[in-house]
Amino acid sequence: MKRIVVLASGRGSNFLAVASAIQRGMIKGRCVGLIVDRRGTQASVRAEEYGIPVYTIDYSGFPGKAAYEEELQRTLGSLAPDLIVLAGYMKILGSSIIREYTDRIVNIHPSLLPSFPGLDAQGQALEYGVKVSGCTVHFVDEGTDSGPVILQRAVPVLDNDDPGTLAERILFEEHIALPEAVSLFCQDRLRILGRTVIRLDEQSGRI
Repeated sequence: MKRIVVLASGRGSNFLAVASAIQRGMIKGRCVGLIVDRRGTQASVRAEEYGIPVYTIDYSGFPGKAAYEEELQRTLGSLAPDLIVLAGYMKILGSSIIREYTDRIVNIHPSLLPSFPGLDAQGQALEYGVKVSGCTVHFVDEGTDSGPVILQRAVPVLDNDDPGTLAERILFEEHIALPEAVSLFCQDRLRILGRTVIRLDEQSGRI
């Protein structure tokens, strides 16, 4: 059974989606810890409800990013994760962590990458005038939202949308996409070929 560590910064709805999927048996893994980068997050409260240990590494308590990253890397090492899930984690992981856990870190982003990476993806989509948006689960590399795509889910962009209404519609799909991607990883059904992520057949283990 895979060991999963989730990193979050805020309300933790995507973390809750993963934790709930684990509890229901949809994900053949165990969440061995939630790491948050500040105190008082809703994600922490939800983790406690599921009996998941919470590790608070408060960014404001460190002299700089290097010291914070060192403590984060130490904590991750103590938890020995098979998979790290970024679920609304608002910090950019340092290169040393990404290299140590290559192809074992996944992130959820509220756009159909490679369109609209970075912050305010919903606002970017509306400003550009696209008619379809959505969410992407991808492996993390050293770029910004640039790793190989695992899966995507689309939503229509409505004429009367604002960033909030579009974000709400996308978030509904995020709660489906992220647990599905984590489940596939835990079943060893994902293979990376160049920039393409191949989903292996459940029965045969082949493409």
